[in-house]
Amino acid sequence: MTGLINFANNILWGYVLIYLLLGVGIYFTIRTGFIQIRHFGHMFSILKNSHKSDKSGISSFQALCTSLAARVGTGNLTGVAIALTAGGPGAIFWMWVVAIIGMATSLIESTLAQLYKTKDDEGNYRGGPAYYMTKGLNMRWMGVLFAIFLIIAFGLVFNAVQANSIAQAAASAFNFDPLYVGIGLVVMSGFIIFGGLRWIARVAELVVPIMAIAYLLLAFWVVADHFERLPEVFMLIFKSAFGLQEAAAGAIGYGISQAMTQGIQRGLFSNEAGMGSAPNAAASATPYPPHPASQGYIQMLGVFMDTLVICSATAVIILSSGVLDNYQDGINGIQLTQLALSSTVGGWGSTFIAVAIFFFAFTSIIANYAYAESNMIFLGRNHMTGLFLLRSAVLAMVMFGALAEMPLVWKMADLSMGLMAVTNLIAIILLSGVALKLIKDYNQQRQAGVLPTFNIRQYPELQNDIEQGIWDKEPLPNEPLVRCEKVRQ
Repeated sequence: MTGLINFANNILWGYVLIYLLLGVGIYFTIRTGFIQIRHFGHMFSILKNSHKSDKSGISSFQALCTSLAARVGTGNLTGVAIALTAGGPGAIFWMWVVAIIGMATSLIESTLAQLYKTKDDEGNYRGGPAYYMTKGLNMRWMGVLFAIFLIIAFGLVFNAVQANSIAQAAASAFNFDPLYVGIGLVVMSGFIIFGGLRWIARVAELVVPIMAIAYLLLAFWVVADHFERLPEVFMLIFKSAFGLQEAAAGAIGYGISQAMTQGIQRGLFSNEAGMGSAPNAAASATPYPPHPASQGYIQMLGVFMDTLVICSATAVIILSSGVLDNYQDGINGIQLTQLALSSTVGGWGSTFIAVAIFFFAFTSIIANYAYAESNMIFLGRNHMTGLFLLRSAVLAMVMFGALAEMPLVWKMADLSMGLMAVTNLIAIILLSGVALKLIKDYNQQRQAGVLPTFNIRQYPELQNDIEQGIWDKEPLPNEPLVRCEKVRQ
């Protein structure tokens, strides 16, 4: 079984996804005129009114926190450590690259998810790649295929990965038995996921900002303590990325190809740009400004925060601590991060990482379930028996992950993630013309100094593909016209 998974991963990641991900990201970056750089400030300014929502959707801020809950997990702590030990410090550079160009990809896929969203039987917004494959491409078979891949990846495999990291961290810091950790996770996860999407969004909105800020403050402390090593750390990353020297003397570095592979794999696992996961959260939001592209900007910010901020913080903690200089094969991903932090702040560093990984990974579990639920509904609407079976399977995989060996779990995650990404990338390339048209409309309205508002009547070619009642609402007569900052040319 392990040999077959390794073979499939080698083909998928060694010959297909690296070029596809980079190619699509570069294509969208060029087509949008490097929008992630030109409109960098707008990603933050749009957060000012991101708490608005209605009875059908969660707020844009809740959607961002839900997608960050899924993004900010083991990939930020365990995944970065794995990338460093398997690919050398140069892997961090390629994580940055895939994140920067992936921001444009995230803008496209989340804009499409908003445009083609629907309402479920309870009147809540639902959407994502399976929906825009069906409505935008008229390829339900493709949507079904993607939905199955996502349910396997996020509902099952990724949740096992998250539970695995929690169990490993708890065993290292507190010597807890993984069995009891798994039971505790099942009980807590079950309580929240049986509450539905809105309960998940509320938990994410509360927990994600607090845990991210606390982790970044600690990272700044470590940086300040090793400030004199920062130039050396960044020089090491850049040199190793291009094979200019051995990756971290004494560490496990396999040259530029290994750095690229590990950096892109772990980068995609962390920020999920192009994978088709975050659009499921984006589609559930009531966007403000009321235009599909506004949610694209929000999710583009999520990629930046995940990789270029939080993953970079973990990398700096590990590299500045010097623990890679004496790396031993028996140390796994999360243990390396704990060891690096403990070497700087003392013994409580291992405890802090254990607590951080719990919150990071636990919120990922519940957000991953939300993605799987939306796709289960796509496959069979609100069939309560199906949702009950999904929830039971998710909890079973949480228990499995807490007890399983980490290498096999991560390899399964890479395979399922790769299949999802290939399917989604093909779809967004085919629908890119629609997304680019909407982004242009959004920014033309910003340039005119008015609140960008999507008017489906201006797009008669799309009216038959859009669910009625979603985008054909008349503007409220007493709604003020809010002026937006003009686009910088």
